[in-house]
Amino acid sequence: MFKKTLLAISTLFLLNIVTPTLEAKALTFDELPFKQTSKQWSVQVDKADQGKGLVKPEKGKFHTYSLEVDNIGKDILSAEIHMFRNEPNSTTKYSLFSCPDEKECNKVHFERAIFLAKQLNDGYPYRFRNFLLAEKATELEVEIVWTQKGSEGRPLKETFTFTAE
Repeated sequence: MFKKTLLAISTLFLLNIVTPTLEAKALTFDELPFKQTSKQWSVQVDKADQGKGLVKPEKGKFHTYSLEVDNIGKDILSAEIHMFRNEPNSTTKYSLFSCPDEKECNKVHFERAIFLAKQLNDGYPYRFRNFLLAEKATELEVEIVWTQKGSEGRPLKETFTFTAE
C-alpha cells in the first residue's frame, strides 16, 4: 500500500514538472509606447486618448489603445492602413474598424488613399486616437499597403505584428 501511494505521488509530481503549463495569454503592453519600425514606416501603439465620446476600456472585455503610423521613408502616392486582431483557436483575423455607417468603402477609397499619402508625405502621421482590442486577442496586426511615387501600378505591403509574450 505504501509503495502504491509513493508511486502515485511521484507520478503526479513528475507530471507537474514535465507537463508544460498551459495558460491563456492576452495581448497587453506592459510599457507604452510600444514601437516597431522599418525603412519606410514607424508604427507605435500607445495609451488611448481619453475624453468625451471616446470609448473606455471594460475589464474582462477589451483594452483601449491609440495607434500612430509615420512615413519615415520615401514619398508615397497612396496609402491604406488596416488593423486586425486574432481570435483564439482560429486562423481568421478580425478587422478592428470598418467603413463609417456600414457604407460601401470603395466609393471614395482611392481619394482617401491619396489624401492619406499626402498627409504622411507632409510629415503628419496617421493617428488613430482610440481603438478597442479584445482581451482574448493575443495578436495585433497593422497592415500598410501603399504605392511608391514612380511605381504607381505596383502596390507594396508591410505588416507589423504585435504579439503577447
